[in-house]
Amino acid sequence: MIDLDDIDRALLRALAEDATQGAGALGRRFGLSQPATWRRIRRLEEAGVIAGRRVVVDREALGFGVTVFLGVKLATKGRISLEDFERAVTAIPEVQVVQHVLGLFDYRLRVVARDIADFERVLRRRIMTLPGVGQVEANVLLTEEKRPGPLG
Repeated sequence: MIDLDDIDRALLRALAEDATQGAGALGRRFGLSQPATWRRIRRLEEAGVIAGRRVVVDREALGFGVTVFLGVKLATKGRISLEDFERAVTAIPEVQVVQHVLGLFDYRLRVVARDIADFERVLRRRIMTLPGVGQVEANVLLTEEKRPGPLG
């Protein structure tokens, strides 16, 4: 566990908004020199607080206008290994996130598709044919609000 001060938290919030910001620009924003800012960022990376930086792709701009969350319950636990299911489901390009969860379903999937007809094709031809799939529940994403998270 690492102790974070107010500047560390401000740096994390700023990088969470836009990870392309350089240490010089961030330093000017928070009253630090570029080297001091870089040292702080490096310390946060080394401590594992910053686990990586990503590019956020606009799925709609690429033609993927539908996002569906699927709850998947495996039909016969023990007959298929979880690893076999996970390996098969992660090979489907439209499946963006695979979460093994505790509750009514065994897995929660985030699936993107061009439209509802495309989603139906992915569901019927790819997801429902996976080994061990039993019950599936679909929830179509209507809107999404991004929250700042614990750094607020």
